[in-house]
Amino acid sequence: MTEHIKMPDITPIVRYNADGAMTSYTYPFPIFASEDLAVYLDGARHSSGYTINGDGETAGGAVVFDSAPMAGTIITLARELPIERVSDYIEGGDFSAASINSELDYIIASLQQVNRANDLMLRYSDHETPANVTLPARNARANMALGFDGEGNPIAVPLEGSVASPDYTAIGEGAATRTVYDKLSDIASVKDFGATGDGLTDDTGAIINALSASDAVFLPEGEYLVSATITLKTGQSLYGAGAASVIKANSNNFNALEVTEDYARIADLRIQGGNIGIKLYGLTRPVVQTSITDVTIIGANIGVQLDGGDNVNYPCYWNNFTRVLVEQPATYGFHLTKSGAGDTPNANKFTACRAYSHGTDTSGAGFYIEAGRYNNAFIDCEANVAPSAQGCFIIGALSEKTLLINPYAESSNQVPNIKLEAGSTETAIYNLLSMSDGAAIWDLSGGEYTAYNAGYPYKNRLQRTTVTDMNATLQRYDTEYIDTSGTVSLDLSHSVHLVSSFGGALEVVLPNAGEATGAMMVVKKTDASANVITITEDGGNGPDGKAFMLGARYDYVMMQSNGAVWYVIASNRSAGNTRYFDGSGTYDIDMAVDTYLLSSYGGAMIARLPPANAAQAIGRTITIKKTDGSSNVISVTEQGGSGPDNYAQPLNSQYAAITVVSDGSKWLILSRFS
Repeated sequence: MTEHIKMPDITPIVRYNADGAMTSYTYPFPIFASEDLAVYLDGARHSSGYTINGDGETAGGAVVFDSAPMAGTIITLARELPIERVSDYIEGGDFSAASINSELDYIIASLQQVNRANDLMLRYSDHETPANVTLPARNARANMALGFDGEGNPIAVPLEGSVASPDYTAIGEGAATRTVYDKLSDIASVKDFGATGDGLTDDTGAIINALSASDAVFLPEGEYLVSATITLKTGQSLYGAGAASVIKANSNNFNALEVTEDYARIADLRIQGGNIGIKLYGLTRPVVQTSITDVTIIGANIGVQLDGGDNVNYPCYWNNFTRVLVEQPATYGFHLTKSGAGDTPNANKFTACRAYSHGTDTSGAGFYIEAGRYNNAFIDCEANVAPSAQGCFIIGALSEKTLLINPYAESSNQVPNIKLEAGSTETAIYNLLSMSDGAAIWDLSGGEYTAYNAGYPYKNRLQRTTVTDMNATLQRYDTEYIDTSGTVSLDLSHSVHLVSSFGGALEVVLPNAGEATGAMMVVKKTDASANVITITEDGGNGPDGKAFMLGARYDYVMMQSNGAVWYVIASNRSAGNTRYFDGSGTYDIDMAVDTYLLSSYGGAMIARLPPANAAQAIGRTITIKKTDGSSNVISVTEQGGSGPDNYAQPLNSQYAAITVVSDGSKWLILSRFS
């Protein structure tokens, strides 16, 4: 811009009829910047597909389109400025000619814009005294036409005789002519039944009467005050004009809307207040295939509740919620429950639904699936709750197979993102965004869930899974460390058990094989004490049908259940599977090791074998060796029997040894060294 623009006396708008070939169209009035020029094609404003030249020039400039508009298109170029002043002159500061000229130019341009708007209005002539310019009151002009009395003042006149045509024909091939009455009868409005929508008058009766007369009722823009529950039954629809159509409960002592039968629809409206904003439960029929779409619920105790109720014949199944916002719920945003003997709400779908505390306390959760089965699915849903909440998403004790896909959880004050209560089973969580500082997944279910890209620090958790071909670079097993004495019972939460019996002999009890089909368990002795670890089975015979003993450090056994019996898959008798004992009197051979090195230096000793038919003895081969040089004899006998080869076998000298085996009825000598 080489010089300051001038503001000529001109109307800042120009129109053209496109010829389909020309791409450049001039505007003969100045604009301050390119964004001051509005470009319309057939009345629709466009913001791209063209370039504006000449901004800052007194004579104006041109709009150059990327491609020529179609022939017959009406092109409108208009200067449209925001009527505002956002700058001030500073006291004692510069007062340049350019600054004041720009201010004055902007004022003149704004006045031209207002003048142009006034040119489009009906107005009284300058040559008559204006009549009354105030319209009749709203209730006086409702359903009336605008007319003029003998003085030329505006008045409301009846529509009878004012509508030029008594019939209506749609535009298009095959259109049929109908009366205007028939056309207007297509839509039943609550205002047809006396609703005012002024936010002051109780419109409960009008809405109830409208739903009694028609299965599809429109709620025009307005605020409709209600003092009792509005109920939708089979196939009924209540729809509005978006957030401008408001149902306002005058207290939180009743539910605003209830759906008690199937195939209902609620859409494009806003609900304010109420104990429950929308409640679904079967009263006289099942509540199935309900559609709740583009609804906002503000300030209810519970935003949306699905209740299995009292009757299993009237369940709450297969209902669909899309783009439902629950704002400022006192307890729950969305709540699935079962208040009586009915069935749980099952297989309901929630898509792009949101619970938002928005500065108010929420005592429960954004989403509480207290009861529900068979794939209640929450897809792209968000819970943004106050720090007073118990969780963003809570999966309750009576929930099974709940599915969360792309959930967004946000809060503070250690509020858990997802809480799985004890009793919930088979929850599946995919792509969790955790924005609360509480646990990503707080699991009280005992691991009864699957997670993919969800949780912390581990993003993935699988339940029972069958893999036919897997390339694994690293595997970790759930491992349990046990250091105690007495008896410890294992469960199926771990597969590897590292056990120390340093504090005393220990019995490790496997779960019953019938409750562990396909499970594999490893038990390994980690300590160097002589205390034996005996592996048994709860209500069963034990691995391979008998108790299994680990006596030496690093002994282990791997077992698997086929649903009836625990079988030993692998075990070791590690190097050093030997026991040394120095003493006198009777020493019971416990069959925990293969070789017993005995010293009778302190006095004569009896090495007593268990009965040959004992479970731990059958088929076992062991060696007993005298290690000391004393004359004290070690006699190898049998508890309740006569001994190897039917005799007590003496070991009289140092290094004397005997190897024996049980065939289940007697101990037999395999070798002897004297």
